[in-house]
Amino acid sequence: MENGVSSFNQFIHELSVDSDNSSLEYSSGEEDSDRFDCPPSPASQSSRTSEAGFAKYSRHQMDWIQYILLLILFPVKLLLCIPLHLFRLVYYGVSKAMSITGNKRPSHLHAHKRVLSLKDHIIHRATDRRRGVVEDLHQGIELSIEAVFDVVHKAAHLLISPSEAFGTLFRLFSSHESGTKEDCDGVEDTPIYSATLGENDPTPTQRNVKYQPLNTDARTCQDVITDLGYPYEAIRVITADGYILLLERIPRRDSRKAVYLQHGVFDSSMGWVSNGVVGSPAFAAYDQGYDVFLGNFRGLVSREHVNKNISSRQYWRYSINEHGTEDIPAMIDKIHEVKTAELRLTKPDIEEETDDDQLYNLCAICHSLGGAGMMMYVITQRIEGKPHRLSRLVLLSPAGFHDDSNAVFSMAELLLVLLAPVLSLLVPAFYIPTRFFRMLVNKLARDLHNLPAVGGLVQTLMSYVVGGDSSNWVGVLGLPHYNTNDMPGVSFRVALHLAQMKRTGRFRMFDYGSASANMEVYGSPMPLDLGEHYGLIDIPVDLVAGQKDKVIRPSMVKKHYKLMKGAGVDVSYNEFEYAHLDFTFSHREELLSYVMSCLLLVDPNKKHQVNQRVVRSRRKGQVATSG
Repeated sequence: MENGVSSFNQFIHELSVDSDNSSLEYSSGEEDSDRFDCPPSPASQSSRTSEAGFAKYSRHQMDWIQYILLLILFPVKLLLCIPLHLFRLVYYGVSKAMSITGNKRPSHLHAHKRVLSLKDHIIHRATDRRRGVVEDLHQGIELSIEAVFDVVHKAAHLLISPSEAFGTLFRLFSSHESGTKEDCDGVEDTPIYSATLGENDPTPTQRNVKYQPLNTDARTCQDVITDLGYPYEAIRVITADGYILLLERIPRRDSRKAVYLQHGVFDSSMGWVSNGVVGSPAFAAYDQGYDVFLGNFRGLVSREHVNKNISSRQYWRYSINEHGTEDIPAMIDKIHEVKTAELRLTKPDIEEETDDDQLYNLCAICHSLGGAGMMMYVITQRIEGKPHRLSRLVLLSPAGFHDDSNAVFSMAELLLVLLAPVLSLLVPAFYIPTRFFRMLVNKLARDLHNLPAVGGLVQTLMSYVVGGDSSNWVGVLGLPHYNTNDMPGVSFRVALHLAQMKRTGRFRMFDYGSASANMEVYGSPMPLDLGEHYGLIDIPVDLVAGQKDKVIRPSMVKKHYKLMKGAGVDVSYNEFEYAHLDFTFSHREELLSYVMSCLLLVDPNKKHQVNQRVVRSRRKGQVATSG
C-alpha cells in the first residue's frame, strides 16, 4: 500500500492504462503508415475498417476481464480490509476524543501545555526507538494485505499473457540452482549504514548499527554517552561478597574534581543521562570540569557474580545493608584507586602541592534509595574508622524515613512484614525473569505512548497507587534501560527493609528477625539506628525534597534535616515543586542549576580533615555502648 492506494486499485488502473496505451500505439502506427503509403484503395479501406473493428472488440474484451476480476476479488479485498479499517476507526475515535477534551482548556494554557508536551515528546523520541504491539499488528496486517494483492496482481498478469507466464517459469527453474548457492553465502546480521562526523575530520564516515529484528531499543548507557560525543569508560568492580558491579565513567583523567552519581530503586546509571546533553546531571557535571562516575547497584536480571553457578535465591539474598556496606565502598575504593594512579601519572608534582593523601575531591549525588545507601556508607565507615573519601553529599529525595505515606504503602508494608517468612521463599525478588516478557513489557510501554487514552488511564492508576505522585510513570517505562537484554530489579529483602523502616518510623539497618541473628551481625539485639548516629557525618549535606513527591514526602526529608541539624551536621534543605521521578527523569533546569551550585561550594584546595567534635561524639557513643 503506497500513498493510501491499495495494490488492487493500482492493478486495475495499470490494466486500463496498458489497454489505452496499446490502442494508442496501434492507431499511431496506422497514421505513420498512411503518411508514406499510396492513397487508400477500396481494398485497403475495407481492411482498415476490419482492423478498427478488431481493436474495438479487443477493448471490450479487456473491459469484461477487468469487470470479472473486480467482482471475483472484491469479497477477498473486503474481508482483508475489515480488520484494518476497524483498527483505524477505533484509533481515530480515541485520538479525536482526547483532542476534544484537550480543546476545552483555555487557549493560553493549552498553548503552554502544547509546548511542554512537545518538549517531552522530543526528549522521549531521543531515547526511544521501539514499536509497540498494536503498531506491530497494524503493520503486519498492512503487509499481509499488500502481499496478497501482490500475488493476485502477478497471477492476473500471467493469466492474461501466457507467453510471459512460460517465460517466468523458465527463468524461475533456471535460476533456482544459482539462487540456492547465493542463499548459503548470505549474512545473518544486516548492517545499517549511517553517516556520522568524525571528531577531528569533518568528512562523513560510515558507522554500522546492528539491526534489531524485534524493533526494540536495547541501547545501554555507553551507547547514549558515546552517541552524544562524550568519552566513556566501563570499570568492573567486584564487591567483598562476590557481586560484579558496573561502574561507568565519563572520564576527565587530569581533573581533581570528581562526582559520583548513585541511582535509586528500579533504576540504573541510565537515569543520569536519559535527558540528553541539556537536561542530564552527568553531562552537566562533565561540562563543568568534573570527572563523572556512574554507579550501579547489584540487582540487574543478568545476575553477574564471581560464582557463575549461583542460584537466583542466593543472588537476590541482600538488603539495603549490602548497598551501603558492600556496593558503595567497593565502587568508591575503585574510584580512589583509579584517580590516584591517573593524577600521579599526569601530574607528577601533585603530591608536593597538597598535604593530603587524597589528591582529588569527590562529591556524591544520590537519588531515593541511593541516598539512604550513601548515608549508611558514610556512617558505617566512620564507625569502623575508615575514610569515606567524600567532600559533599547532595541527596535528592533520600529514602530512610517512610512513616508518613499513603494507605497503599501501609497495606504493602503490613503484608510484607506479616508474610515475610512465606513470601521470601516464593518471591526472592521483584523483576521480569524472561527475555520474552521483558520484550512484551517494552512494546506495551510503547503502545501506552501511541494510545493516549490507554496511557492516560495507566498513568492515573499508577499515580493513585503511589498516593497521587504526578511523576511520568508511563514515560519511565519507555526508557532504554528497561530493555529486553537487562532490567533492574528489587530483591525481596530490600522491599522488606523499606517496610521495616516504615513500620518502626526509624532509619535503621536490616532486622534479621531475631535477637540472636542481630547479635551475630551487629553485636546488639537490635539493628543499628542510623538516625541516632548522624553526628558522625563530617561533610556538608544538601537535602532536596519535592513538594509533589508522594513516594518520599517532604515531611520525611525534613525529618532527616532536623536530626542532622540537631547533631551538628552542616546541612541545608531545599524544596522544589517536583514529583519523585522528576529529580532524574525530567529536564528541570532549576534543579540542575541548584545541584551544580552545590558542587561548586567545595573548595578544591581544602584539606580533608576530621571534625574533632564528631570524633568526641563517636567516643562518647562507644563508651555508652560498652557501659
